[in-house]
Amino acid sequence: MASTTFGFWSRSLRPPARRHCRALSVLNTTTLDRWISDTKSLTLTDTFTQTHLADLHITLPTRDGTRGRPYHPPEVGAPLGYGHHLAFFHPRNPEAVLRPDGTDAEFCPPEPFTRRMWAGGTMEWSSDLRNALKVGETARAVSKIARVEKKGFDTDDLKANPMLVVTQRIEVTMNGRTEPSVIEERSHVYLASGGSKRTVKNVQGLPKPDFSFTYKPSLTTLFRFSALTFNGHYIHLDKTYAQEHEGYPERLVHGPLMALMLLEVLLFNQPELRLRTFGYRARNPIIVDRQCTIHGAFTGENTAELWCEDAERVIGMTGSVSFS
Repeated sequence: MASTTFGFWSRSLRPPARRHCRALSVLNTTTLDRWISDTKSLTLTDTFTQTHLADLHITLPTRDGTRGRPYHPPEVGAPLGYGHHLAFFHPRNPEAVLRPDGTDAEFCPPEPFTRRMWAGGTMEWSSDLRNALKVGETARAVSKIARVEKKGFDTDDLKANPMLVVTQRIEVTMNGRTEPSVIEERSHVYLASGGSKRTVKNVQGLPKPDFSFTYKPSLTTLFRFSALTFNGHYIHLDKTYAQEHEGYPERLVHGPLMALMLLEVLLFNQPELRLRTFGYRARNPIIVDRQCTIHGAFTGENTAELWCEDAERVIGMTGSVSFS
């Protein structure tokens, strides 16, 4: 379901030729192919506690009470917000076993593919309202690798940058139930090289917006969301790392946070919608402390397009939603 033609990442993350040669020289294709063929699965159990959800709500500008609507703490038994399961089901690994960039090693390919970027994904919610995730309830998330795609391997172009697109399939099921409440796919791009000069990926054909929401994700926003998701990735926390190791001007806003904000803004404007499916794709990085505007347009009786852009009108992420 998830698109894996990630134009920004494939076109702009191109290191110098020498770095590319070094990356290929240490690439052990046998080890990589063995990793791809191995069956990998991870099961995590979590409870959608009021306190953790309250921390998430106060982090989101759509729910924190500052936009003309009062803050409402989560109530036990209420349906979980769409996409709010992203704040749960994180591995709890000792710091000593994290990768050098602060990320967890689960589902990560072997060296030299050490750089990770959240590239896109999909979510599908159960049509049975009795099967909805609920505040205060416990659920399990079973994650497996759905597919691994090699890109840039079969080429003699020294400027090409080999990459892997790793897509996980995650089924979130309430305790006592057999049918998943949410089926999610999330795709990460893994690169074998450091950062380099980047070009902006242009996005064309977006409709005229029916609603918009502007906010500025700050360092506090990034810190809070990193804490909520137990995410130690330095690209969100360490300016020096983001600049010197990844080639960005500043720290980046989390991909799942931006995806969640697309959903939040839609429901901020149309809270009665029952969502069916959501697909999203990272286009360009969203930089901390820069104004971000999320737009939405209803493109059919039961569909909408969503996108976010910065003050220079660079599109950071696009998404499509179906609902009833």
